Amino acid sequence: MGAERHIDTPTATGGPSLAAGGAVIESHLGTLPSRPGVYRMINAAGDVLYVGKAKNLKKRVASYTKVARMSTRTRRMVAETAAMEFVTTHTEAEALLLEANLIKRFAPRYNILLRDDKSFPSILLTGHHPFPQIVKHRGARSRKGEYFGPFASAGAVNQTLAVLQRAFLLRSCTDSVFAGRTRPCLLYQIKRCCAPCVGNIDEADYGLLVDQARAFLRGESREIQHTLARRMQDASDALDFEKAAEYRDRIGALTRIQAHQDINLAGIGEADVIAAHQAGGHTCIQVFFFRAGRNFGNRAYFPSHARDDDAARVLEAFVGQFYEDKVPPRLVLVSHRPANQAVLAEALAVRAGRRVRLTCPQRGGKRQLVAHATANARDGLGRRLAESASQRRLLEGLSRTLDLEAPPERIEVFDNSHVSGAQAVGAMIVAGPKGLMKNAYRKFTIRGAAPGGDAGGGGFSPGDDYAMMREVLTRRFSRALKETPDRAGGQWPDLVLIDGGAGQLSVALDVFQELGIDDVAVAAIAKGRGRKAGRERIFLPGRAALTLDSRDPVLYFLQRLRDEAHRFAIGAHRAKRTKRLVRSALDAIPGIGAKRKKALLHHFGAARAVAQAGRADLEAVEGISTAMANNIYDWFNPRG
Repeated sequence: MGAERHIDTPTATGGPSLAAGGAVIESHLGTLPSRPGVYRMINAAGDVLYVGKAKNLKKRVASYTKVARMSTRTRRMVAETAAMEFVTTHTEAEALLLEANLIKRFAPRYNILLRDDKSFPSILLTGHHPFPQIVKHRGARSRKGEYFGPFASAGAVNQTLAVLQRAFLLRSCTDSVFAGRTRPCLLYQIKRCCAPCVGNIDEADYGLLVDQARAFLRGESREIQHTLARRMQDASDALDFEKAAEYRDRIGALTRIQAHQDINLAGIGEADVIAAHQAGGHTCIQVFFFRAGRNFGNRAYFPSHARDDDAARVLEAFVGQFYEDKVPPRLVLVSHRPANQAVLAEALAVRAGRRVRLTCPQRGGKRQLVAHATANARDGLGRRLAESASQRRLLEGLSRTLDLEAPPERIEVFDNSHVSGAQAVGAMIVAGPKGLMKNAYRKFTIRGAAPGGDAGGGGFSPGDDYAMMREVLTRRFSRALKETPDRAGGQWPDLVLIDGGAGQLSVALDVFQELGIDDVAVAAIAKGRGRKAGRERIFLPGRAALTLDSRDPVLYFLQRLRDEAHRFAIGAHRAKRTKRLVRSALDAIPGIGAKRKKALLHHFGAARAVAQAGRADLEAVEGISTAMANNIYDWFNPRG
């Protein structure tokens, strides 16, 4: 990018105040150039508060010294500023690209933030094999071949791949499977592959199928359909009705996906449609992907921003960050005209390595597409606000039930899972005003149950649930104290909920006392008599256990949290146990030597299949008696 960087750090300025922050900013004005660049505002703890870009760094930074023109939010940001960093760039477009990169890296609290780290799937037609493979692809485009997409979801990719398999019979197996086949697989039997692996089709004819699939993905499905119709008629005229039926089925596959295109996209080709809708200080942005004249799906986003940021500003920040790690299409249609439309289009062109048109259509078919996306954004925001309101009411009810000072903004729920102490795993799930926060979930491999393990106080016996909970809580909050002792960043819970009874609550209180934590509420929820839902008891420090009405929404909310923690813990435990089983599944079974191991693998194909087999299936293997089959089954399916 040819950027030139320099860092200025002021002398100590005392506590956070508007005057002190303004002095920090003003101290840089004498050395700042009147060139494009990016600036960072940093607080006393070294956290980045804000990342901004400017056509003229000196003028833009100077605007932060004019207190009368600032919003309340900006004044708070200036007051917290203790240092600044600057990077100069050659052009304003380069500054915008760098700004998007730094915002994604630092997630500053005063920026408009796109909180999404999911990549988009695409379709890959491999280019290194005489019989190309067609597969779903996600991540860096490092494999040789042609990529088509992006698709909004894995479901959209799977639907398209299913059509491609039915219509063009291309292989989806890996190169190693392809090389090792001696007879056609099931996909050939159900007419979803032409079986090139066993010579059922030569390279030239397979290449024609690849060309047709490529044309389909480029939007030429009607031409392909007409070609297949002619071939179907020719086969029928030649009385080759079996071949005619194959063409009929391929035409049917194309017809079904064409029927799903309910928007007239003539002339659109490759485009993204990005529309924003605001209400209640929140924004929903819908992104629709159109490739080869077809709708490849859509996705909703809810960026974090100040309540007074208008839709145009939010959308402009969103576009810059959205394409920070994605190649933009040739056309981007937006619902609101960005203030820096030309600069944004130039930045997207730099990212794509070709011209990108960024436009806000006012009439015609393109305007209809934007209106359609805007309607989806409005509906999506309505659902989000309704869910948030319901969640807020539940949190308020929980606050009253547990006698908390305020509705909790962050709830952490802890549970453990193991089988007789083996492969013990601790789990933490997180919930807040917007529901479950799955990106904050954590799992803990419990170490103390192993000989010589470290549980913060020596090893413990397998199956000791109290010691396991102690280890998990100690590790979680010891790290929290080390990383965020000032409780900044919203990473500290307001409420810790333990799956268990009075014993687990006592363990949690002991851990908090040892760590000196006295500002986090703690509760435990245990199933009541008969372990039936609706009879739960809630244990609180210094109070008798609570029993809520079985129809109380707060009880239902707590049940959902506990069940989600249990689901996550069980999933982590099973994944850990499966990993161990796959690694040493057959070697560790008493009585299984080389001969029986070979017989099992030849019969089932893999150790995983042996682990999933029933008793009768195991007995069918040569050399496996009824007693041995029972031993193998019990090994993989322990009781308790």
